[in-house]
Amino acid sequence: MPKETMTPRERWQAVLRREKPDRIPMDYWGTDETTAFLTRHLGCRTRRQALEKLHVDFVVRAEAQYVGPRLPRLTDVFGCKHRIARYGAGKYAECIGHPMAEFRSADEIARRYEWPDPDWWDYGQIARQVKPYEEYPIKGGGSEPFLTYKKLRGEEQAFIDLIENPDIVRYCLGKLFDLAYENTVRTYEQIPGKVTLTYVSEDMGGQADLLFSPAHIREFLLPGMRRMIDLAHQAGAFVFHHNDGNCRRIIPDMIEAGIDILNPIQWRSTGMDREELKREFGDEVVFHGAMDNQHTLPFGNPAEVRREVLENLQILGRGGGYILAPCHNIQPITPVENILAMYEAGYEYGWG
Repeated sequence: MPKETMTPRERWQAVLRREKPDRIPMDYWGTDETTAFLTRHLGCRTRRQALEKLHVDFVVRAEAQYVGPRLPRLTDVFGCKHRIARYGAGKYAECIGHPMAEFRSADEIARRYEWPDPDWWDYGQIARQVKPYEEYPIKGGGSEPFLTYKKLRGEEQAFIDLIENPDIVRYCLGKLFDLAYENTVRTYEQIPGKVTLTYVSEDMGGQADLLFSPAHIREFLLPGMRRMIDLAHQAGAFVFHHNDGNCRRIIPDMIEAGIDILNPIQWRSTGMDREELKREFGDEVVFHGAMDNQHTLPFGNPAEVRREVLENLQILGRGGGYILAPCHNIQPITPVENILAMYEAGYEYGWG
């Protein structure tokens, strides 16, 4: 096996700068339950030890600490209430209370709703937080406002608002982008020049097509996203854009806006053929993900996983511009043998 000559951070930076890394970088996304099981299986005490054992070039989060008003149990900073939903192998927090559901105008929201204040977070501990991980890529700041907007208004009402209440959408997304922008600025100030990645994300795609029209994306989301992207680039960070499912029709707009990395490449979705994506966008954006966790990882076998690793390296990694990772969080039903097969194959075949 060749010898590594780069740190994980250097490996990511080489790919992002269109230089040749010693090997293809590999990233990890998994639920807490999956991570705990994988760590125990590998005989490790910590997540870091387990991922280093698998040669994973994982991303470290630089996050401010919440110090604002005390929050009721299972309620987030926006006032959205959650319940713990259990699905056998794990659990997640599901939003069940939408604090803006009954509001009928932007003026009413302005009068009656209290937006979170950036001063509710302490950014002063960020430098200490990331110091032990300076050889790894660091993620800091970013935005995903429509995800929050859906919780504030309710999933169905949020999409109805795009047609029937555009003033509410503009007002709320403006507030959410402003909060994200200030959070990002304060994060950069704590560790100047050290943030590798800023996530400017939004789930726009379903399994077959976009969840809302390109016209609505261009009207309500792209202006704020461009502002976030410009901020990241000014700070020397690369922009990581997460966009689930079939987002094919909006990819050119996102590239024009300035994204550097496209994730998660759910290639089994309609319109997301890997060969076509590489041919059309491979010179303009780095691909991240593409290890299918709807079929191959949870329901395939190690041989099928290894085959998919090779396909992704040959297709998306051709000529550079690829970071191997699961399409989304690896779920607890995924056989540990498949997780090991993915990273073992990536490490074995990702050189040169």
